[in-house]
Amino acid sequence: MENLEGKKVAILATNGFEESELTSPKSALEKAGATTHVIAPESGTIKGWKNGNWSKDVDVDAVLDNVDASDYNALVLPGGVINPDLLRRNDKAIEFIRSFFKAHKPVAAICHGPQLLIEAEVVEGRKMTSFSSIRKDLENAGAHWVDQEVVVDEGLVTSRSPEDLDAFNAKVVEEVAEGKHEEQTA
Repeated sequence: MENLEGKKVAILATNGFEESELTSPKSALEKAGATTHVIAPESGTIKGWKNGNWSKDVDVDAVLDNVDASDYNALVLPGGVINPDLLRRNDKAIEFIRSFFKAHKPVAAICHGPQLLIEAEVVEGRKMTSFSSIRKDLENAGAHWVDQEVVVDEGLVTSRSPEDLDAFNAKVVEEVAEGKHEEQTA
């Protein structure tokens, strides 16, 4: 098992995140020794989504206005339909995402999370996967979409859905342990 002691990972989310796509990677990263921070546009808590209904609240560790990518070793973008749709309209969220690519740091997105990567204009030429309903969006943005449980392209980790979380989490931990990838660029 990888040792992520001393590594800090940002998890960017807002209301409507798919519960398991935030809590499962967070748990896997912490189990490997990383510190995780849930980052959202507003302080307090954000509400998850599970099985078509609102689910539990998750505490926000830091507000988007008060963080910088230089404070973190990697970024995780949970999916859910509502969460990325709200975040992709937030200029600070998009710039925060871009800054991880500019610094060649690992980024992981699952399910509908890659919608944020389209908005950040960082998918062109990248091999990726996602929830099937956004396949065409990714292809139109220049990504090479494949139907696999997890895809890694130079520090960019993507998966399709909560069913892929075991593979996704393992690759996220591995990529955070490896650190920066020079080909991981915006």
